[in-house]
Amino acid sequence: MNADLPDFLTTDDGGFIHLAGHRIGMHHVVRLYNDGYSPEMLAEAYPTLPLALIHKTIAFYLENRDAVDGYMAEHDAAIERQSAAAASAPSVLELRRRLEAKRRAEAS
Repeated sequence: MNADLPDFLTTDDGGFIHLAGHRIGMHHVVRLYNDGYSPEMLAEAYPTLPLALIHKTIAFYLENRDAVDGYMAEHDAAIERQSAAAASAPSVLELRRRLEAKRRAEAS
């Protein structure tokens, strides 16, 4: 993200931006705000966040909308890539087939 972050937002080693002192990501607050949540509704959804911090985060978003939207698009794309790369678990049918093959092999 190109915008300088204020002291109430921090970035971890992976580039994830979260609210200082919390594990809640900036994108969590922004996404719900864009879905129509008011600051008070956000405070109910995230009771550990002070209302003033929610207001600061929304204000930062509104002042840096293009940069934050770009960050969120990159974040979403990274999640999609990770999901696509994750090995899918075998189906129940496949697990049963493997178990039956193992039992036959052990019985021989």
